[in-house]
Order: sequence, then C-alpha cells, then structure tokens
Amino acid sequence: VQLQASGGGLAQAGGSLRLSCAASGRTFSSYIMGWFRQAPGKEREFVAAISRSGGDTYYSDSVKGRFTISRDDAKNTVYLQMNSLKSEDTAVYSCAADARVGTVNSAYYRRAREYDYWGQGTLVTVSS
Repeated sequence: VQLQASGGGLAQAGGSLRLSCAASGRTFSSYIMGWFRQAPGKEREFVAAISRSGGDTYYSDSVKGRFTISRDDAKNTVYLQMNSLKSEDTAVYSCAADARVGTVNSAYYRRAREYDYWGQGTLVTVSS
C-alpha cells in the first residue's frame, strides 16, 4: 500500500489544521492506521491511531482532547483534525498503516515498529 499525507502548513497557536492520508493498493479497511510525528532533534512519537473498524481510537496524552483521528474507508483516507495547536506541536507528521490480522491491545497501536507501511511526512509549523 502507498500512503500520501497532505494538509500540513503554517498555523498560529490556537489555530487548527486537518491532515489527510490517502492510501492506495490493498483494501484500506483492513488496515490499522496511525499518525506519528517527529520534531527537530527529537525522536518520533506516537500521536493517534484508529482501529480497522474505526470504533476504537487512541491518542497520546499530549494531544488528547485537541486532536481527532478518523477514517473514511470509501475514500481510502484517514484524517487528523488538529485543534488548539501549540508551538510544541511543530513537527513532521507521518501516517502509517498496519496490516496485522486479529485482535491487538491498545499498546500495540502506539508502537511505531508494528506498522508495515509509512507515508512521507507533512510539515506542521505552529507559530506562537
């Protein structure tokens, strides 16, 4: 599967952006989808993930209550709505897909190494 992220850009603190990640290839609905980010000089970190059904979502503590992940299987797209942006949200955001079959626990979604496919990143810059 190929992933194409878009929607990054410059936003002011307190503002909003919506990232999109379009997938091609195998059946999109069979993938667990996640968003990760990497700020300059820092390690990549988990942001949000969504189950195959869309019924379960997971967030890092730093974005919970401000970001919302969703998916539209008809459009083969996963979204990350980012509200109340902070300067510390500045990073390159990447989407990822995992083709694992079967039940997984919540910790699984947060581990970058579990994801099989990665898109190129999209830069989000938040000015204070």
